[in-house]
Amino acid sequence: MQSPIPFSRQEALVGREAFISARGLNKSVTLPREVFWRAGERKRIMSDIDLTLYPGERVGLVGLSGSGKTTLLRSLLAIEAPDTGSITCQRQAVRPASIARLRWYRQAVQYIPQDPASSLDPRMSVRALVAEPLIRLQVKCNPEERTREALEQVGLDAPFLDRKPHELSGGQAQRVAIARAIATRPRFLLADEPLSGLDLPVRAQVINVLKRLSDENGTGLLMVSHDLSVVANLCKRTLVMDDGKIVEDRPTAELWRTPRHPITLDLIEAVSQLPTCAYPHCNAADVEALL
Repeated sequence: MQSPIPFSRQEALVGREAFISARGLNKSVTLPREVFWRAGERKRIMSDIDLTLYPGERVGLVGLSGSGKTTLLRSLLAIEAPDTGSITCQRQAVRPASIARLRWYRQAVQYIPQDPASSLDPRMSVRALVAEPLIRLQVKCNPEERTREALEQVGLDAPFLDRKPHELSGGQAQRVAIARAIATRPRFLLADEPLSGLDLPVRAQVINVLKRLSDENGTGLLMVSHDLSVVANLCKRTLVMDDGKIVEDRPTAELWRTPRHPITLDLIEAVSQLPTCAYPHCNAADVEALL
């Protein structure tokens, strides 16, 4: 496997050649029927989505519930197929393509779940959980060494190797989920609300872990969130979704200061109305200082 590009070179690559490119993604679902003799209505979840992710960049994907964020993420993960459209990774087809032939993509692009408690098998030790993707994807490495390396990168030491998920706190479980994702040394991480179930101090710790992994390893990140304060702390670029469409795609600082879409304005106002937010900063003025 090609080694990660040092972060010092990532900024030069951004804008030159895409890592992941999605074009014309559409997805509709049939709603439950209101009466049994009438077919359920069709609702469009994604509408003509075009998206480009560059090596090493950190991108936020925000929007209200039901806006299509998770469907887009699942499509990029090749878990859920869009009705139409194409997805490529480094010019290789991801969709349409045979799922059985996507082992290379599973190694290059890894997923951080929203709820690690439900995604970690309670019967397995931390050692087995982190090593599992290495074995399943047949990564050429020493699984024990790579497992210890991944845990060390997220701040967990050797005593955690033999623990089971029920012996971990929420923050520790999320760190194990991140270690499991980075064990294959992926080029990009796709995260679905990875901080939503964590207390505020633990959120700050996990944000620092993700930021450090990106800075040190040059790993790209696409993070789904409904909280713009989280995105402002992590991502230089932000996508805003509404009704299945990407309605804004701009640098985070620019989007924060001059929102163009009503949904973006609503999300910014939500941060200013919260008594605390996901990071040590607590209101819109504090987040503005970060930008």
